[in-house]
Amino acid sequence: MKNYLSKKAQGIVPYVAGEQPKDKKYVKLNTNENPYPPSPKALEAYKNVAFADLRLYPPLSMDKLKSAVAAAEGVSPENVFCGNGSDEILAFCFSSFFDPDGQGAAFADVTYSFYPVFCDFFNIPKVIVPLEEDFSQDLSKLQKTSAQGFVVANPNAPTGMGIERDVMEKFVAESGRIVIADEAYMPFFGQSAVPLTKKYDNLLVCKTFSKGYSLAGLRCGYAVGHPDLISGLERCRDSFNSYPVDSVCQAVCAAAISDGAYYAEKNALVISERERLSKELSRRGFFVLPSRANFVFAKREGIAGREVYEKLRERGVLVRHFQKPRISDFCRITVGSAAENDALLAALDDFLR
Repeated sequence: MKNYLSKKAQGIVPYVAGEQPKDKKYVKLNTNENPYPPSPKALEAYKNVAFADLRLYPPLSMDKLKSAVAAAEGVSPENVFCGNGSDEILAFCFSSFFDPDGQGAAFADVTYSFYPVFCDFFNIPKVIVPLEEDFSQDLSKLQKTSAQGFVVANPNAPTGMGIERDVMEKFVAESGRIVIADEAYMPFFGQSAVPLTKKYDNLLVCKTFSKGYSLAGLRCGYAVGHPDLISGLERCRDSFNSYPVDSVCQAVCAAAISDGAYYAEKNALVISERERLSKELSRRGFFVLPSRANFVFAKREGIAGREVYEKLRERGVLVRHFQKPRISDFCRITVGSAAENDALLAALDDFLR
């Protein structure tokens, strides 16, 4: 057969998502999903969507969703952009704020692996700045590059480590360039940079409904920033798809983000289990990085990360392993419910024996 693919489609190496096996039922701790269900208010909104109205395109302005996000974040609707998950919004960020003939996008060597994929897809130069030996991030080293702008995952993935708000503010204030703060896991840290968007017009904060709001199946995210930054995102979005967030998704997410008390309670449970899981792994000889996310990043001296992953998989527990420099000995383990975490620990005990 003749190859009809473009050179880009033939050559690009896409992002690899966590596996979703169907061969048997697993304790699934590999894709950082929230173990608790969405808000009852989100369910009620889902039930109240008028099915007959689905023949119509969704509201292009997304006023209800933007207003709900704005109210929850303490900003104005004009400061909010919504899209199909934070991954789509990040893709728009790379095309909105970086030029193929510019100085590139700077980010860490160990961070969300979609960033280099976006650079390759949009032909944007990459400026890779290594994390410190302890996997913390020295933002001043990003600042010292000549990059056009910066992308900072906070808390970082896959390490789970967080950067305090005052440290982020100093970086944003001194950078003089666009700073994209990817806060997918911020509900489990509580140091969001969103308040800083009122002071600095070079900061854009990206968030998702997938993690803290238990709505990974709906694919919705949002960004908060200066209206000029939001306008840039809208221009790029409307060059791809003017109706990205469907009517059902808009209604459910607006209801979800309005139920802050429910999610504060559920995410507090995740945080509590994260601390318990970290301690239990440490008791079993694992080195665990200090996590501020809904997962932990751990390794055990003398056992390859790949082996830990494979032995757990054999015992019906899925975790995530990355065969990459500096982190190949680690596994990323989602914080599940108490029962799921107990199943993980039992599988580990069986393997370690």
